Amino acid sequence: MSTLLEQWRDMAYDQKADRGKLQRFWAVYFNTEKEIYEKLLTNPDEVVAGTVKELADKFQVDLMTMVGFLDGINDSLKEANPIETMEEDTVVNLAFDKEKLYKNMVDAKADWLYELPQWNKIFDEDKRKELYREQKRSGTIVKGHKVGRNDPCPCGSGKKYKFCCGRK
Repeated sequence: MSTLLEQWRDMAYDQKADRGKLQRFWAVYFNTEKEIYEKLLTNPDEVVAGTVKELADKFQVDLMTMVGFLDGINDSLKEANPIETMEEDTVVNLAFDKEKLYKNMVDAKADWLYELPQWNKIFDEDKRKELYREQKRSGTIVKGHKVGRNDPCPCGSGKKYKFCCGRK
């Protein structure tokens, strides 16, 4: 018997599924996800908790959609839920870290989420821009200065790099 998370992932990432059907599935899911975030962000300091089934009922979604939502928000929570082993009656908590959630939405390129008007009441425009830039910069790889073969060796020996650490 597979876990709820495995069932969700099998359904959502089914490689054998019809491409059009999968696109429709994700379009419906993203719209539902947006509605849930609109509700959560309206009162971001309210701690929403309950069993997986109770939260599905509270947000008026089916169980699998709630499992997908919990999978998506888990990295943004103050305390992660046991999503790998959760069942319908597992108690979960949606207490999220606002900055982490915003950055994760930016990282996922989910503009329909990080541009929700509810964010305007949580962070001012400058803070949102700062968080956006921080997240984008975090994925940028900066290469260090390359030592030339005739440059002094960075180990401090005083020799040229090619005669010291640059030897093969």
